[in-house]
Parts: sequence; C-alpha cells; structure tokens
Amino acid sequence: MELLTAASALGALAHEYRLQAFRLLVQAGPAGLTPGSIAANIGISAASMSFHIKDLLRAGLVQQRHEGRQIFYSARFEAMNELIAYLTENYCGGNPCSPMGQPACAAASPESS
Repeated sequence: MELLTAASALGALAHEYRLQAFRLLVQAGPAGLTPGSIAANIGISAASMSFHIKDLLRAGLVQQRHEGRQIFYSARFEAMNELIAYLTENYCGGNPCSPMGQPACAAASPESS
C-alpha cells in the first residue's frame, strides 16, 4: 500500500458515522448490508448514509453489489488488511504492535535497549 492510498483510507475512516458504518460492514461479513439498514443501526437518514458510504467506496474500503433493486455494501477485507499491514510495517517496524501494555514497536526501539 502506498502513502496516498493509506491516507485516503484513514481519511475516509476519520468520521464517526463512516467508522461506525465500516465496523457494521466488517461485522456483517461478505453478505453486507443495505444503506438503509446501516443508517438505521447508526441512527441517521439513509440519504446521509449514502453520502458517507461514497467516501468509503472512493477509499476502496467497501464494495457494492446489486441484487434486484437493492444495493448491498460489504467491507473489502483485503483493503482493511493492507491498511493494517501498512501501519504495522511503517509505524511499528514490521513488529506486531500490542494494544496491551507496551507496544512491540516501542519495545524494539533503540531507546528501550
């Protein structure tokens, strides 16, 4: 993943509704959800949700498919995993960063030796 792609993905996630929508789509798995069901879960209008989903689409974090008249959105897990790998490689020196206690990247830094 390149810097601009990572910045686009992080920018798309940098809004509470888009972050909530992405979490719902990740939890829904490949089946995905309609904009109306995402909006109902978050508590905003379907029109507002469609606006936010477009940012996630542009960033490549979600994909859409049509079933009849309905549009289903689902998370692009490969894009999510690429973003996580990019952050791990570029900010943690390739070491897994631990959410508990001291991060592995801090433990591997020269200051901790």
